[in-house]
Amino acid sequence: QVQLVESGGGSVQAGGTLRLSCSASGYSYRDYCVAWFRQAPGKEREGVATLHTRTYITHYADSVKGRFTISQDNAKNTVYLQMNSLQPEDTAMYYCAAGRQGYSWLCHLGSEFVYWGQGTQVTVSS
Repeated sequence: QVQLVESGGGSVQAGGTLRLSCSASGYSYRDYCVAWFRQAPGKEREGVATLHTRTYITHYADSVKGRFTISQDNAKNTVYLQMNSLQPEDTAMYYCAAGRQGYSWLCHLGSEFVYWGQGTQVTVSS
């Protein structure tokens, strides 16, 4: 059973940076699609970024392109979300999600994810 634990959230001022971490345990295969989602109060959940763990192919939501970077450390089974130039509209609970995916072209923001973390709060003040 895959378990995901997020960390790194916090409160920053606009223009600041944060790096979120998603630590995974229980991986049995090499190929996973890992994603970061976010959900602000009163809003629908939004896919932020995805990464295919074998090919390193990534996808980003238009709202974060050029500001956020998803990456991984295979040795630590950890996926990161580096968030730069944060804005108040980035305020949300951020969730890590993962699912087995052997085909990198099927790893994108519209993919289905089986495993979810508990989330970490990001608050950006103006």
